[in-house]
Amino acid sequence: MQRFIAPFIALILLAAPPAWAETVSVSPDEELPRLDQLFDDLKRERNEAAAKRIANFIREEWGRSGSATVDLMMQWSAKAMSEERYDVALDFLDQITVLAPQFAEGWNRRATLHYTMGSYAKSMADIEHVLRLEPRHFGALSGMAAIFKTYDMKEPALEAFRRVLDVYPMLRSAQEEVAELAEELAGEGI
Repeated sequence: MQRFIAPFIALILLAAPPAWAETVSVSPDEELPRLDQLFDDLKRERNEAAAKRIANFIREEWGRSGSATVDLMMQWSAKAMSEERYDVALDFLDQITVLAPQFAEGWNRRATLHYTMGSYAKSMADIEHVLRLEPRHFGALSGMAAIFKTYDMKEPALEAFRRVLDVYPMLRSAQEEVAELAEELAGEGI
């Protein structure tokens, strides 16, 4: 009998947070000085490899939710996404956005999943939420630009990629996109 109780309790705890559970409060001010310094360094860095290392440090900071529960659910969602079990990943990410509504990376991960699933409107809604929480989120800005490109909206895509470069000037893919879109738009003006 006892061997059936533990899995049952685990299932209940994973299915939904208990009524007594509080939402996780991730204070954006906790890591703000470090993030500000990293973003300053990223903006000034002119070596592509060094800039990439700084961007990875920023991603690490973004990935810290301040909650073991949320971090675990992020891992589970990543695993489900890698296994293309998108419905499972979405369930975890939905829970994360409820438990930690100030955790921008939860919203960003869900935006990425929606994009992968072809749900561009839902992805854009989550991207907008990410950018309200962290306007310098170069990943979300790149996602926004990709969605605009999908709909052949070249001017908004160009503007989004320029915003990426304002934050991360050495991001080669954004540089290439800006050059390509600017050339296309210049050609259309003729």
